[in-house]
Amino acid sequence: MEYLEFELPIKELQEQYEKACQIGEDSDVDVTETCAQIEKKLTETKKDIYKNLTPWQRVQLSRHPDRPYTLDYISAICGDSFLELHGDRNFKDDKAMIGGLGKIGDQSYMFIGQQKGFNTKTRQYRNFGMANPEGYRKALRLMKSAEKFGIPVVSLIDTPGAFPGIEAEERGQGEAIARNILEMTRLKVPIIVVIIGEGASGGALGIGVGDKVLMLENTWYSVISPESCSSILWRSWEFKEQAAEALKLTSSDMKKLKLIDQVVKEPLGGAHTNREKTFVEVAKAISKVFGELKDLSPKDLVNQRMDKYSEMGVFKG
Repeated sequence: MEYLEFELPIKELQEQYEKACQIGEDSDVDVTETCAQIEKKLTETKKDIYKNLTPWQRVQLSRHPDRPYTLDYISAICGDSFLELHGDRNFKDDKAMIGGLGKIGDQSYMFIGQQKGFNTKTRQYRNFGMANPEGYRKALRLMKSAEKFGIPVVSLIDTPGAFPGIEAEERGQGEAIARNILEMTRLKVPIIVVIIGEGASGGALGIGVGDKVLMLENTWYSVISPESCSSILWRSWEFKEQAAEALKLTSSDMKKLKLIDQVVKEPLGGAHTNREKTFVEVAKAISKVFGELKDLSPKDLVNQRMDKYSEMGVFKG
């Protein structure tokens, strides 16, 4: 397991605990009390570190290499019921944007989300989770299909942003994202958005308009990444920690600003420390939210969604 810089005290205690237990197994020395003391200190250290995380540390956790990605959630939540659908029927199939039909219990959903890779080869294959215009057009095609058959949409967001290459701009990156935002505001089926990792810029917004927007505890959602913000304002990436603080990008900040609806708790240490528990919590949250939306008529659903986004940013003195 990989440890981030601020997690090094945990790593040291974990190694001490494992060594003490190994000594007990390899010899007749009773190390029960020693192991118990180290374990207690390890638990206290974890609680102390993870309950006082800075915004930048949460950004680091959201990018942890062991953190589950979109397909991990879908595989765990839907099992064998997931049927992936491909292509935008216009240019090609974007591997950074995945989508398809799946079930949670007896309820069918149209799942859409960005997929990052877990090693160098798959990261290149998935373009590091940065979708091209055809990815957003594929997502819209699937959402329109879901609307046609009355199937709710679940959008799983985890992207450092839309792909900024020249070819993406040539094929209409800005228009594709803008079109998705417009169409999602008036889609006549429930849309549930869950931010499972990075929620950066228009890349996230392109599939991020929903009746309910949920964020996992150690994720972030912002118009720009802390590094890019730092490079623009300070002409250097060295101020990324200050930028993360100023951007108010954490789940608790987003909830206070009423830009999201719910924070989904993660296991102590992050989603990667107990994947199964995280998958269960996300599935429960999706099912609960759908239960609140399923009885609304298409007209009420759209009106409520429109009102939700119209009220954002309104200040009453």
